[in-house]
Amino acid sequence: MNRIAPLVVACLLCMPVFAQKRANHEFYKDFPVYVDMLQAQLTYPMAWGNGKIRNFDKWKRQARAKVFECMMTPPPQPRSYDMRVLGEERRDGYTARKIEFNLSEFYRVRAYVLIPDGDGPFPAVNLLHDHGAHLFIGKEKMIRPFMEDSVVIKDADEWQYKVYGGQYMGDYLARRGYLVFSADAPMWGERGRAEGVDRNKYDIIAGNMMMYGRDLSAFMTYYDIASTEFLVTLPEVDKERIGCAGCSMGAYRAWMLSALSDRIKVGAAVCWMVTTDVQMTWKYGRKENGGFANCIPALRQYLDYPHIASLACPKPMLFINGSHDKLFPLPGVEKAFGEMRKVWKSQKVESNLVAEIWDMGHECGPKVQERVARFFDENLSLK
Repeated sequence: MNRIAPLVVACLLCMPVFAQKRANHEFYKDFPVYVDMLQAQLTYPMAWGNGKIRNFDKWKRQARAKVFECMMTPPPQPRSYDMRVLGEERRDGYTARKIEFNLSEFYRVRAYVLIPDGDGPFPAVNLLHDHGAHLFIGKEKMIRPFMEDSVVIKDADEWQYKVYGGQYMGDYLARRGYLVFSADAPMWGERGRAEGVDRNKYDIIAGNMMMYGRDLSAFMTYYDIASTEFLVTLPEVDKERIGCAGCSMGAYRAWMLSALSDRIKVGAAVCWMVTTDVQMTWKYGRKENGGFANCIPALRQYLDYPHIASLACPKPMLFINGSHDKLFPLPGVEKAFGEMRKVWKSQKVESNLVAEIWDMGHECGPKVQERVARFFDENLSLK
């Protein structure tokens, strides 16, 4: 019996948490029971029109500064990019390059660049990959990989059929004459864990980063800004014609980048826009599934998602969401689109904001990609 007792205790300690319940509780279905009161306190005092500032440029400066303040300390800029071309591959109408460069003083990254045939400089697109709870590949979701293990190539091809209708968005844009760049976000692809992919570790690592006074989601945006600054240095890039685009988390990244970088002239975001009151509520059976991928502490005390995206005004911006997208309930999408329309209209540039709801789910197939390409054709002045 003495030998069995420790085993019984060990088994009890290993019992799953869901088997243990108390009569009283403060949280229900991943929310605090007072979630409605929390929502009521989100008044977004720094949204355009909610405060005393009536000069739009002044509002943009102050609101953008607040976003950066909440994003906490950025990674240090590199002293030198020290770019190296690792390999090239000729494709139909363009050349694919795999490159490596210093994205910050902290870290050196690999990326793909697609360069159209002909005389540059070319309009460029910083193409931002999705989340998908699939961290094994990143940039390979946007650009057909080469110089890679067959496992990576197979995974990327399968992902295309799952989300992009079997068409690599980056290669499609390159065939239309755009220089396309794509790099991994932190925790994806070649910027993942040495121990291998584990989705649950994202949240733990994000928490560890906060203990250093840094924010992993903010680092993703900071690095998107930094990669755009790197793009400007490429001789093949027209520095006055740079856009960005993405689907899902890539869409979040696209409108964040458009809002915070003056280098971006045009942005396109597919399947990521909503208001917090709809996203974070029991009513629609939703919650934030991205974990810490778009979590910037304290920011919601000042601005909601559409308010931040409105910092891109008066740039041409395309937003597309699906009416059957289970990740973003339609009432929240429509409300967010309405908030943004008010901002562009206030500056008399309402035609620069195109916000469309398509009869589709959470996806970015060839028809959507063609719509994004036409938007770039119209607004990046493709020659």
